[in-house]
Amino acid sequence: MRLASELVDKRLAACVQASDIKSTYRWKGVVEREKEVRLLIKARHANYKDIEALIKSTLSYQNPEVLAIPIAEGSQLYLDWIDDETTA
Repeated sequence: MRLASELVDKRLAACVQASDIKSTYRWKGVVEREKEVRLLIKARHANYKDIEALIKSTLSYQNPEVLAIPIAEGSQLYLDWIDDETTA
């Protein structure tokens, strides 16, 4: 996926995992069922605004799901790797 590669190439994310999913949601009063791709973007909080801007400029969705989920705990070695592979 081009977006995943761009996030890693620009050092906004250390890793991006893509999973095919099926979504059911209501949009403008109509229940929709769509195949989508969920991206789990492993990045620094400091890069959130740039990541969100890139997602919105790349995707055709009117309202893409963009959520930041804080890391409560994690392997320090893994967290250090994220820091090493991204720029703040």
